[in-house]
Amino acid sequence: MQISGAVFFASLAATLVTAAKPTVYLIRHGEKPPNDGIGLSPEGEQRAQCLRTVFGAASEYNIGYILAQTPKDNGKRTRPYLTVKPVADDLGLTVDTSCDRDDEKCVKKAVENYDGDGNILICWEHNQLNNLAEELGAMDVSNYPDDSYDLIWTQPYDYDEITAVTSESCPGLDV
Repeated sequence: MQISGAVFFASLAATLVTAAKPTVYLIRHGEKPPNDGIGLSPEGEQRAQCLRTVFGAASEYNIGYILAQTPKDNGKRTRPYLTVKPVADDLGLTVDTSCDRDDEKCVKKAVENYDGDGNILICWEHNQLNNLAEELGAMDVSNYPDDSYDLIWTQPYDYDEITAVTSESCPGLDV
């Protein structure tokens, strides 16, 4: 069977478009201060610094876009942004904070509209991470554990499942 040049190139183009689709990595914000204070605790700040190594330029994650939920004007909901800001600065990226915590459709649209190089890092409030993963296409995602801050959920294109759950392995913070 002989394939025409046009069919071959159309097939090749479709393969390349699929290959260029980014993997999404979902993480929880860093540790919070006692009594639900605003911002990050010292451990949360330590985690934010650790993520510079975990997701930085020398890592295999190849992050090209970072998304964190919209902080409130009163300082609440800033933890996701504060957690990924150091790695964004190191990578020369701006953290996209255009999506509200409870707006999964906005996150899906941001992922779908991303056409840059590299993968996507999403940092969010842990009780919403399963909803984000499901909005992207995964089914029956378990809740992110209340007692963990270190898990990385890997959701590769076509986003129909979480294929790996790994630890950030931050020294002094994670087992």
